[in-house]
Amino acid sequence: MNGNVLIIGLGLIGGSVALAIKKEYPNATIIGYDINAQQAKLARSLKVIDDYCLSYENAAMDADLILIAVPVMQANVVVENLSALFFTKPVLITDVGSTKEKIVERATKLFRQENVTFIGGHPMAGSHKSGVTAAKAHLFENAFYVLTPSEPQENSESVETLKQWLHGTRANFVIMTAKEHDLVAGVISHFPHIVAAGLVHQASMLQQTSPFVTRLAAGGFRDITRIASSNPTMWKDILIHNKETLLELLDSWLEHMIEVKKNIKESKEEKLLDYFQSAKQFRDELPVKAKGAIPSFYDLYVDVPDFPGVISEITGFLAKEQISITNIRIMETREEIYGVLRLSFQTEEDRQKAVACLSNYTSYETYIV
Repeated sequence: MNGNVLIIGLGLIGGSVALAIKKEYPNATIIGYDINAQQAKLARSLKVIDDYCLSYENAAMDADLILIAVPVMQANVVVENLSALFFTKPVLITDVGSTKEKIVERATKLFRQENVTFIGGHPMAGSHKSGVTAAKAHLFENAFYVLTPSEPQENSESVETLKQWLHGTRANFVIMTAKEHDLVAGVISHFPHIVAAGLVHQASMLQQTSPFVTRLAAGGFRDITRIASSNPTMWKDILIHNKETLLELLDSWLEHMIEVKKNIKESKEEKLLDYFQSAKQFRDELPVKAKGAIPSFYDLYVDVPDFPGVISEITGFLAKEQISITNIRIMETREEIYGVLRLSFQTEEDRQKAVACLSNYTSYETYIV
């Protein structure tokens, strides 16, 4: 496809979409805008975009596709500003926010011109790095990319056009209502962030009376609460935007926890066993390789003896096969973890290559949990 694309917000997501579009459609012109002018200049120097603009309102007038890739609170302001413009040609507008109902409602209300179509979007992929320097064209490959048109049947042609523009992401597109999206995202992403933060707060309070909490939490506890290290401002905004769903989930969760508390107090072994067995069964049936709403951690645990030189031995074998490691750690607390060494990789492909490599060069057992 030829045409003009405007990316508003040149971070990880905006930059990655820009790269994916340019890779698929090299003749498309991609203009970028970022509130941080230095970030915009950097995006151009990295060839993430063809050029940058100082005013997205002016650049929007020539755009065929506008992608809003800013935090959810700012996205509403951008929608309002764009709705004040008079577009002289058809334009397709989408966003990448983690909540959809409020922005779709707002856009439907504000965009009254017939030649303006807004379709909500949420690419369910990310990275542990941020900023345009971390952008990559394959970030969304095989990930779910949710599209939430205001009226799915009426906007079917526009949805297909948007999917065509985003074809280079190699994502798996899913069409659903904005309300359904916010419920699903609330269950599998937003609410888990609340729980993870709650677990960390509990540990922080206990640390005041038991200094061993921090040291012993360095293993599995640190892993299961990783998402509590996410951007606080972003998650504050997401919770406010999806508050109705999250309030319902919190009420349901509290009722569930009261039942668990009762079963513990009354030593109801069968109910407690069923509680863990049913959770284990559901969790074990979840797809292993598919990307979901929370970025995957491609960790590999290696059961090696803790002796001097073991790290250089392992990294040497991986380097020989040109397999990159993003992080390496010797585990001090290993309860429920099957190995002393944890290696982290960027992709599932790299992790599988590492398994084959270590199997070829060593007798160490490897585990994926």
